Amino acid sequence: MYPGVFEFQKIIYSHYEKEGRTFPWRENTDPWGIVLSEFMLQQTQVIRVRAYWERWMEKWPSPEHVHNASLDEVLREWSGLGFNRRGKYLKDCARIITMDYSGHVPKNPGELACLPGIGPYTAGAIACFAYNYPSVFIETNIRSLMLHFFFKDRDDVKDGEIIPFIKKHLDKKNPRKWYWALMDYGAALKKNTLNPSRRSAHYRRQSCFEGSFRQLRGSLIRSLAKEGPGAAEDLQKRIGLPVKRDELYRALDILKKESLIGEADGIYRIIDS
Repeated sequence: MYPGVFEFQKIIYSHYEKEGRTFPWRENTDPWGIVLSEFMLQQTQVIRVRAYWERWMEKWPSPEHVHNASLDEVLREWSGLGFNRRGKYLKDCARIITMDYSGHVPKNPGELACLPGIGPYTAGAIACFAYNYPSVFIETNIRSLMLHFFFKDRDDVKDGEIIPFIKKHLDKKNPRKWYWALMDYGAALKKNTLNPSRRSAHYRRQSCFEGSFRQLRGSLIRSLAKEGPGAAEDLQKRIGLPVKRDELYRALDILKKESLIGEADGIYRIIDS
């Protein structure tokens, strides 16, 4: 038997009042800062994000600032967060927000979801944390918490089964605080128990980064952003990884298709859209 709405909210808020975490993007809920935090927090540990977020907000405090920066510079500042496409998508978002929305981050999750690199979760999170909008969304810590309370004896649980419980228990008066509390309880669960997310149908163990194709892609972008254009042979020497020639060219081709880099006469470089 699982707790009722009032009892559940009381449990979550009680934990939050005692153990709630503090982050700079919670203290400063500027909409652009929220967009930035949500992009950075995708697949990156929160402890690593804090310093990046603070540096970016000081350097580029608005969408217009990021829009006016070169992609080389953006990717240099992004280096270390991984998944460089997120940095590219963030710059593309900054351009659209600057040009089409006069620099104001949209409030509606439907509009947000149309921006590059923003899916249903990110759109709901931005609307909630930037504007206190009562959106319904799920992420890893919320998933863990919901599995712990409402699916104790189940494996292979789909997010579609969890969403109605999130919607039912939502604090519509203060969704921003409510989601912070949910995430913090879920994060604490992972530290103190076997991660409940392992019982999710969507659970995937992250593959090792060292020696992976992701490492190769990231190293190529970092080299081009920091050291400038170069031929494939030069790049192979720069990155210092034991990589086969066909793998190197496969990575370069994929980066070209993602519009992160361009090539002319055998020389590769970061390109702006």
